[in-house]
Amino acid sequence: MGFYLLKRLLLMIPVLIGITIISFSVMKVAPGDPVSLVTDLNPNMNEEAIKRIRAHYGLDEPVYVQYLKWLRNMLMLDFGTSFASDNRPVIDKILERIPITLLINLLSMGLILSVAIPIGVMSAVKQDSLFDKGTTVFVFLGFAIPTFWLALLLMILFGVELNWLPISGFRSLNYSDLSFAGRILDIAKHLVLPVFVSAFGGLAGMSRYMRSNMLEVIRQDYITTARAKGLDERTVIFKHALRNALLPVITLLGLSVPGLIGGSVIFETIFAIPGMGQLFYQSVMMRDYPTIMGILVIGALLTLLGNLLADLLYSVADPRIRVSE
Repeated sequence: MGFYLLKRLLLMIPVLIGITIISFSVMKVAPGDPVSLVTDLNPNMNEEAIKRIRAHYGLDEPVYVQYLKWLRNMLMLDFGTSFASDNRPVIDKILERIPITLLINLLSMGLILSVAIPIGVMSAVKQDSLFDKGTTVFVFLGFAIPTFWLALLLMILFGVELNWLPISGFRSLNYSDLSFAGRILDIAKHLVLPVFVSAFGGLAGMSRYMRSNMLEVIRQDYITTARAKGLDERTVIFKHALRNALLPVITLLGLSVPGLIGGSVIFETIFAIPGMGQLFYQSVMMRDYPTIMGILVIGALLTLLGNLLADLLYSVADPRIRVSE
């Protein structure tokens, strides 16, 4: 197991470097740069001043030189200084916001797994029943409803009409005056809508995917043999069938990490949550290259680690798989 982990971690290095090369190239090809945002609307800017500003940001050098300098600093965990007006180190801005995004995504993933897997299993076991048909309707609604539209409806209903939940931010204005339990409750109330909106689409898709896997597994010969031996139906479903049906779901979970991070841009912007998604959107609008690259690297690293975790979970779900081989 140790050798396998070491090998996978070493293989991540060239993959991560390849991702940074592609991301850096695409970012440079995109129209506009941080200098043009400052100079285009200023009639007093002359050519000499523009050149000095570009030299200050290092944008006057060839693209490959800019990349090599950025890569050298990145290997030392230095993502540079933000081009934004605050001029803060990029790593500080990311470390300030990434816990919020990870918390929302972990809660969202936990909600998806805790609800979608039982729904998928029950739909497969009770195929063509009223429960199965009801979940099918739920799945179609989950795929059809746009995330931003659902978020706006929930904000109007629970935040404006009923006044049950806050509709923006991560904390209340009086957060510092609350007790410890009050602070936990305040954060929880702020997270209800973002977590539900983040999980809604994935909940529908994962439950349908789990149903399809379970239908395929329970038709296998070994399930028929287990039932013929007189095993309890609960044992057959949850001990023998479910473990094999989870393997494709684990693969899907590893691949869903980029989608969760990308989806953070939508709901963090809608709910004004100061997370990585909102920071990424603001950085793109401001052509803040160092911050954009820092967030892309963190996202790529989390994706690679998610895929590695999925491979390790295979051996947990199915003992026949030997990761060390």
